[in-house]
Amino acid sequence: MPRSTRYALLLVLACGCAQADVRALHERLIVLDSHLDTPMQLARPGWDIGQRHSYADDLSQVDLPRMRDGGLDGGFFAIFTPQGPLTPEGRTLASEHGLAVITRIRDMVAARPDAFALATRAQEVPAIIASGRRVVLISMENAEPLAADPGRLATYHRLGLRMLGLVHAQNNDFADSATALAHWHGLSPAGRELVQAANRLGILIDVSHASDAVFDQVLALSSAPVIASHSGARAIGPHPRNLDDERLRRLAARGGVVQVNTYASDLVPRAPNPERDKALAPLYREFRLAASLPPAQVADLARRIREAEARHPLPATSLDDFMRHLLHILDVVGPRHVGIGADWDGGGGVEGLRDVSQLPQITARLLAAGYSEQDLADIWGGNLLRVMGEAQAAH
Repeated sequence: MPRSTRYALLLVLACGCAQADVRALHERLIVLDSHLDTPMQLARPGWDIGQRHSYADDLSQVDLPRMRDGGLDGGFFAIFTPQGPLTPEGRTLASEHGLAVITRIRDMVAARPDAFALATRAQEVPAIIASGRRVVLISMENAEPLAADPGRLATYHRLGLRMLGLVHAQNNDFADSATALAHWHGLSPAGRELVQAANRLGILIDVSHASDAVFDQVLALSSAPVIASHSGARAIGPHPRNLDDERLRRLAARGGVVQVNTYASDLVPRAPNPERDKALAPLYREFRLAASLPPAQVADLARRIREAEARHPLPATSLDDFMRHLLHILDVVGPRHVGIGADWDGGGGVEGLRDVSQLPQITARLLAAGYSEQDLADIWGGNLLRVMGEAQAAH
């Protein structure tokens, strides 16, 4: 019987597995997310990760109370840099931005040493969790902060950087994006050098957001396994950000891991909706400035976004849609090469999986699909730590 059919049948039994049993199993696992955009929230005036927030009030999805609710032991906090112009001025701004964000992450850890600890090696993670603290790993989404001086990668490494995403939604100085017209036709010469420099430092290379050509070239060039930190299955959702089955298999054959995201438009194709785009575009531009807004203005902005979305609704994207991607990728490459990178605080989240407090829902669904506790241990954290450790061992 195909696993997808078995999943549909066994899902009926999920309610028969007591919530307490699912929760107990979930708590036994090391639960990590490979892509948290939460550092963007840390810049907001008055926003405290130690306090409980809600998506309805401020569009946030991660804080310490909700991490505890969802059994999230930690993950990679991303240094995300919006792509600016490829000019000396643009590169300088990106450089300054990147250093500001990694400082923000380190300051969060320093301010709450009882709650968070920075990990720089995979082997450190279990002891941090055993101490009752949340694990903070550091990644970079979009390598443009390094464009002005690629040698600064060593500085970021000393500050804790352990995963490097080469590109975001637009082409940069290092690589072509999956969502832009080809410029370099893969990696630029500087991008090839950056991949090799990351290998030498033991920094895990992340191919999410990269074009197919970049994916192919990184896989051929890298001396260590690579990761897709927040991607999906193109066979289920034909978005250029997602990976086709052939590339999924090649990633796994090289020892890599694909972490599945919850970004709605990656999961389910959406028909053009010009009226919705017109209504929401100015609000989303305002949201990008939310780091400089006080809480009352953020709450008002969240309300206006929800109202505009209600006036121009899209078909709902749900936990079921996320599970279709996750189960398909598990069928293609097996549980040793799959994880979770939901893109929290970066646009991720679907009905039934709106913030990190709901992560046990994934555990319940995987159990219903017939996966074992060992499989779940691999998916929730084991695979991520393995590939991180292998990147460090290869340098």
